[in-house]
Order: sequence, then structure tokens, then C-alpha cells
Amino acid sequence: MATETVNPQPTGGRPTSDLPPDYKPWPALLAMVIGFFMILLDNTIVSVATPDIIRDLDTDFTTGIWVTSAYLLAYAVPLLITGRLGDRFGPKNVYLVGLVIFTGASLWCGLTSSIDGLIVARAVQGVGASLMTPQTMAVITRTFPAAKRGGAMALWGATAGVATLVGPILGGVLVDAAGWEWIFFINVPVGVVAFVLAWRLVPTLPTHAHSFDLLGVALSGVGMFLLVFGIQEGERYDWDAAIWGLIVGGIVVFALFLFWQSKIKTEPLVPLGLFRDRNFSVGNAGIALVSMAITAMSLPFMFFAQGARGYSPTEAALFMTPMAVILMGLSPFVGQLVDRVHPRSITLVGFGTATVAMGWSAYLIDPDTPAWQLLLPMALFGVSNACLWAPLSATATRNLPMASAGAGAGIYNTTRQVAAALGSAAVAALIGSRLAANGLSGDTDSAASAGGQAMPHDIAEKFSTAMSQAYWLPIAAFAVGIVVVLFFAKPTHEGHGGH
Repeated sequence: MATETVNPQPTGGRPTSDLPPDYKPWPALLAMVIGFFMILLDNTIVSVATPDIIRDLDTDFTTGIWVTSAYLLAYAVPLLITGRLGDRFGPKNVYLVGLVIFTGASLWCGLTSSIDGLIVARAVQGVGASLMTPQTMAVITRTFPAAKRGGAMALWGATAGVATLVGPILGGVLVDAAGWEWIFFINVPVGVVAFVLAWRLVPTLPTHAHSFDLLGVALSGVGMFLLVFGIQEGERYDWDAAIWGLIVGGIVVFALFLFWQSKIKTEPLVPLGLFRDRNFSVGNAGIALVSMAITAMSLPFMFFAQGARGYSPTEAALFMTPMAVILMGLSPFVGQLVDRVHPRSITLVGFGTATVAMGWSAYLIDPDTPAWQLLLPMALFGVSNACLWAPLSATATRNLPMASAGAGAGIYNTTRQVAAALGSAAVAALIGSRLAANGLSGDTDSAASAGGQAMPHDIAEKFSTAMSQAYWLPIAAFAVGIVVVLFFAKPTHEGHGGH
């Protein structure tokens, strides 16, 4: 395999000498963004369809949530190695393989008629997404000069944010118009178009020889599964000793994983040296908090809107519209700012407004709140997201050496997806405990009834209180983000021109 010789510094010139002098990186990025948008859409599109899936497949709340968690878990666990696969076999090749797996699994999801089959198909879908995601970020790092990378990362970050927020809207329309199966069928034609465009427009980049830390893969996978399963299933098993054993076991396995990464003599799965760049560390911490919080806020809101208020899936999802519109409108402006102003200032605005927006939403979650009032914190949350996704990704990748582009992208996206999986599991446990604390069923009946017919008012009040209390998780996550940015981000980027 060819070996790329590059200057490891992030500044100056084109990031790789193996590209044609007239190469234009934007068409390739736009081609990959289509697939990236599709896989991130599937992070949240299922949230609005969950009540219908629970009813149609005759299952309970906790099992229904595994349709989301299986995808997030299978997406997160392989990311550490799929970034390296892109370095080893070329990001274009790995991206296309992942796209084929994802598209085929989407068809499988739509055709399945059992909850177990759907959960397995979603896990396969997650593996495909895991192969694709690091390649999009690595291509940006390897084809855009550092000084011009802010605009590209703004598009990448805006795509992630818009997909996360548009998912429930599109899901609601598809569920009402054609059934929950179509939230998966829609991926098939999009996947075909994305494949053709990527095949034609994405360059074949030089590869790097890597060894693969299989023990590290096993430890990270086992640790993640134990932790997510323990958190999500805790309420069902009354948080007994076995559940706590799983959670503690997951933490111990993760500790062993980190110890192994520090001692391995060959190439570690996670190059811990990358975290010596404080902004890489802050970017990872920030995106973890954002991903956890957004995953944790969408489910309780959708259950409230469909259950306590009796809205259809489409009507419930339309409450996200101000968020998505403002995010899309502000993202180009924020992208320009990222190359001029240190992202710390922008992300501080993002975390601050997000904390306020989540607290405001929690206060308004009540069966008697006028619908228009619910739109206001959603609009503010659109501002928050515009100020978070792109600046955090630019912060994390600006100083990465080219040979570590895949590894850095893998770590960043692993952090994001692991946090989403933990957020999904944690909010499921929190919803169950809050339902029980408010005198409602902790798993099946109350949650599964959310979807198109309003509950009796006295039950709706208790149900709304439980959903409002579930917002404690995203509020806390965004508040921690303020602390991280204030006290740990460096005031300047290396090679950032002093801004």
C-alpha cells in the first residue's frame, strides 16, 4: 500500500501532497454528507415512531427503547476501529461498504414483523453507520487546509445537528402518512443516490499501514454493552444486585481498556497522546454532553406531546420545526465565525442558551400549556445547536496530524455515539422511575399509551410531571458543558492567527 508523506503540522497549504493541484474538496464532501445525514437521521427519527412500534409489535416500553439503543450501541462500539479501517483501506472504500450495509439493513428493518427482528436489524444498521461516519470527518481533515477547515466542519456539524433535529419531524410525517416502516424504507433510494455520488466524487486517498488492537476492541465493546444494558434495564429489574453488578462491571472493563491503551506496545486503538491537545479533549467532552442531552430530551417530549396532549406523530414532531429552521439559518454564519473567532466563545453561548432552553421546556411541559408557548424554547434551542455542532468539531480536529485523521475522527465520533447510547439508556431509566414516582406504571401501560389519543386529564398531569422531570438529564448535561468550556478550553488555537 502507498504511504502518504505529509507535514504533520496543521497549518499552511493543502493537507495532502497526493491530491491534484486543481482538486476541489467541496463536491466530495457534499456527496458524503448525504449519507452522513441519513445515518444521523436514524439516531432520532425512531423517537417519534416508538409509541406506534410498541403498539404494533405488541411489546413494552423498555423493550421498545432497545430499537433506538441497539442502533446507538452497534454504531458506537466499532467506531474506534472503523476510523482506523479508513486509514488502512482508504476512507472512500470503507464508506461505500458501510453505505451498502446500512441501506440493506434499512430495508430489513422495514420488512420485519417482530420486535426482536427489528432490534437485530437496527444493530446491523448501526454497524453500517459506524463504518461510514469517521470517513466523512477524515476526508475533511485530509483534503481541507486547516485555515479553511472551519467552513467544512460547519457543514459537517450543521448536518449532524439538522439531522438530529429534523429526524422527529420527518419521522412524524412518515408515520402518519404511511406507517412506521417507512422511516426505514425511505433510506433505500437515498442510499442508492448517495452511493453513486460518493463513487464518482470522493477521491481515492493514500492509505496508512495500521495494526489493529483486537483486545482493545473486545474490552471497549464488552464495557459499553454492560454499562448500557445495566442502565437501561435497571428499572425493569428494580435496580437489584445483578443490575448494579453489570454497571460496575462495565466501569471496571472500561478502566481495564484505558489501562491497556496506555501499555500496549504496538498501535493502540485510542492514541491517548491525542488528548494532550487540550482542545481535542474539550471538543470530545463537549460533543459527548451535546449528544447525550439531545438524545435524552427527544423521547420524553415525544411521549408528552403524543400521550398527555394527544397529538399525532406529525403534530408532535412539528414542535421541533423552529429548532431546525433556526439551526439551518444560523449554521452558515457560525461556520464563517469559526475561522475568525475562537470556538470557545461560540460554544459558551451554545451551552448557556441550551441550559436555559431545556429548563424552560421542562417548566412548560404541562397538559394545559398553550401550544405556541412550547415553540419558544425550541426556537432558542435552535440557536444553541448552531453554536455547538460546528465549533466543537472544528475545535477537536484543527490540530490533528494528517496520519491520525482517521483515528481522531473515530475517537470523536465514538465519544458522540457512546454518549448518545448512554443518554438513551439513562433517560429510559429516568422516565421509568419518574412514572413510578408519580403513581403511574413504570414501564408498559402509561408510556405505550402515548400516541394519538390524549389521556384522562388527571393521568395526563402526572404523566407530564414525569416527562418534565426526565428533563433533569439534558439540563444537567448542558450545565456541565458551560463549566467545561469556561475552565478547560484554551484561549487560542495553534496556528489560528492569534484569534
